[in-house]
Amino acid sequence: MNPVKIVLVSFALLLGSIALPSSASNIQTDANGIAESAFEVSPILPGMKIPNTQIEDKFKKPIQTAELFAKKPTILVVYRGGWCPYCNAQLNGLKKIEKSVEFLGFQMIAISPDSNKNIQEQQSREDISYTLLADPKMELAKNMGLAFFLDKKTEAMYRDRLGVPFVDVTGEERVALPVPAVYIIDQQGMVHFQYVNPNYDVRLSEELLYKAASETMKAINEKAIKSS
Repeated sequence: MNPVKIVLVSFALLLGSIALPSSASNIQTDANGIAESAFEVSPILPGMKIPNTQIEDKFKKPIQTAELFAKKPTILVVYRGGWCPYCNAQLNGLKKIEKSVEFLGFQMIAISPDSNKNIQEQQSREDISYTLLADPKMELAKNMGLAFFLDKKTEAMYRDRLGVPFVDVTGEERVALPVPAVYIIDQQGMVHFQYVNPNYDVRLSEELLYKAASETMKAINEKAIKSS
């Protein structure tokens, strides 16, 4: 499915009724699952499950996403890193609805390929109380179909200036990032809502996210009642 259509699908679900830093780090990781551009990614869609993936907390402690999601329904934000001003604005904006979505029954988690140290510093610097986690080898980004390589021109601008991950591809270091995304997931890891936009400067508003979360929780509760 074309990524632009994916964005439109998510908005259609939302607007209707959802029934359902200075130097870069060199990361050795498998290049499989990384698209050639942000417009060629193939994100996981509503109705699909996110594969269990090992990520890390800010202290490098391994975490399994299946165990993480099993705790509570989750609002999962995938962002590029603390060096990205658009990401920082988004993470700060989420504070506006943090208490409201927690009241609905969600946990809010933001994940990036940034280093554990940078995540720890960012959480303190930005005074973020919800959870920030690291995907240092971009395994979750790849499993969710969000990972892509930067074009050479953009890579030249980023290289050695920002904390972006390098991927060793047959002897060549390339810069890879995740497309920014917002997912709403139930405790089984199934996606109920997603917003993925290859234009990294356009982010889902907090108001629309709260509406999506509210409608999703209704659907989750209704499903639980029917199965009980």
